[in-house]
Amino acid sequence: MPTQDPWEAMAANILKAELKRKGVTYAQLVEKLAAIGINEKEANVANKLSRGKFSAAFLLQCLKAIGEDHLRL
Repeated sequence: MPTQDPWEAMAANILKAELKRKGVTYAQLVEKLAAIGINEKEANVANKLSRGKFSAAFLLQCLKAIGEDHLRL
């Protein structure tokens, strides 16, 4: 089984941390994404975050949906 790319892991950890910090569950994230016109299923979001495989666009969409305007690396 291949190990996760460190950059993918970093992106996933950043997004998970922001969700946790804002107190947003995956189900709530799906609702917030829908509010900005992005249709995702909760299972798909959970899979993307657990695998760490998602686009930069998805990361930005999620951050916008939860109202995060600043990101610290």
